[in-house]
Amino acid sequence: MKKNKTKLILAILFSLIFSKTLIAEIIILSGCDSKKDGFLKNEYILDLNKLIMTRNYVYNQKTFERYKITDLSIKKENSLTRFIYTDNEKILTDKIGYPQFYTQLLFEKNNPIIRIKTVINNEEGISTISNCKKIENFQKES
Repeated sequence: MKKNKTKLILAILFSLIFSKTLIAEIIILSGCDSKKDGFLKNEYILDLNKLIMTRNYVYNQKTFERYKITDLSIKKENSLTRFIYTDNEKILTDKIGYPQFYTQLLFEKNNPIIRIKTVINNEEGISTISNCKKIENFQKES
């Protein structure tokens, strides 16, 4: 009888511990402008649970034609996916480039400004590349 009670108590504790709802945070930055390019749509979706950033964008005609001249593979509408990680309140994309030279996108929670971090031979530079008109935070329960 004691074994059954112990098993029952352990089963209840186990189910309580592992049946908690998981909360995932998703941040959507939309209406993002650029100092260099023109867009009809430019949004960043940061999934902090899956640690993935997805960028969806559509070039305006002028920007599309400018890039099409030098790169025939360019598309007017595209989507990019990058791995991300968090460092306190900062969110960084994976490093693109070689160890001596790399770039990363830099986001901050509840901040509509997107920056790029450039590192050349351990010298770091950060500059603003975009300012978003709308920032939304979602808590997704599963």
